[in-house]
Amino acid sequence: QVQVVESGGGLVQSGGSLRLSCVASGIMFSTYTMNWYRQAPGKQRELVAAITALGLKNYTDSVTGRFTISRDNARTTLYLQMNSLKPEDTAVYYCNAHRIRVNIRDDYWGQGTQVTVSS
Repeated sequence: QVQVVESGGGLVQSGGSLRLSCVASGIMFSTYTMNWYRQAPGKQRELVAAITALGLKNYTDSVTGRFTISRDNARTTLYLQMNSLKPEDTAVYYCNAHRIRVNIRDDYWGQGTQVTVSS
């Protein structure tokens, strides 16, 4: 059974920091691209940061230089270090495990963790 569980969200003041964690079990974690998405009220879900199985990282422009994605394959855990937070970072943050092999696509999602940044 696959489980993806996020934690670390909360309420923080503008300029503050938070560290999100995501533990994935039931999958071969090291073979998956791991992603952080977020969805703000009334907006579409957007990809915030990604890290491939080889460790290549990518960020959306609005978080570049402020957020850092990392993974610990031994602990099957994904992280998102968020610094210099802004009110516009307020959203539910979701962890996603993604893999395509041959013609089979696997996507697993967590339940989300709320991040609220006050001005």
